[in-house]
Amino acid sequence: MTITRPPVTRSELHRLMSLMTGDEKHSAAATSTLDVLHVLYDRVLHVDPARPDDPARDRFLLSKGHGPMAFYAVLAAHGFLAESELVGWADHGSRLGLHPDRTLIPGVEIGSGSLGHGLPIAVGTALGLRARRIATGPDRPHGPRVVVLVGDAELDEGSNHEAIAYAGRRGLANLTAVVVDNASATHGWPGVWSETGLAERFLVEGWRAITVDGRDHDALELALDAAHHDRPLAVVARVEPKDS
Repeated sequence: MTITRPPVTRSELHRLMSLMTGDEKHSAAATSTLDVLHVLYDRVLHVDPARPDDPARDRFLLSKGHGPMAFYAVLAAHGFLAESELVGWADHGSRLGLHPDRTLIPGVEIGSGSLGHGLPIAVGTALGLRARRIATGPDRPHGPRVVVLVGDAELDEGSNHEAIAYAGRRGLANLTAVVVDNASATHGWPGVWSETGLAERFLVEGWRAITVDGRDHDALELALDAAHHDRPLAVVARVEPKDS
């Protein structure tokens, strides 16, 4: 499945985000995810707004679902939503709630906002796709990708640790976890800008884990496309705490 996407600039995404007002409390949380979402939808994911339910599509799961303005802006920029819908977001009758709803919005795979659920759901989704052998071939030996975006703080939830351990042991190569690390975890993670600290949590369970600057689009793309063969991939995207 080859998808041709129009180029989208970061300034355009900021303009689209500016149309959504009323949840300033979570605007920083949205901004912290913007670059990761930009790279995923511009350069990595195989998704098509004309066929949002295509069985061969990649699945993107937004576990860090509070403050979804960046997600809505990216979906609008890529044709899943009309720009006009952004203006009235979260109003009575709007499809765009303060948390994304998979039953209402094309391109949204899960209802999110309750932290700690996305990664376990992604593990189950990856297992299901692997069992169904959808769209496997020489260029996509593991079939559609399942990419889940989580925050470092929600990794404090025990369900995530079980999911990380299980995915590594099952060799879920079609699974990628992107962790936006803005140093907001309650217990903290030792190590900065290296394959230690938060990334080590994945490495010890058999994942490939790469830590990058979460604002560097080329570094994000390289990490997201890195070979990981018969194991899942974790990309830790570091951003400044003030951007969280």
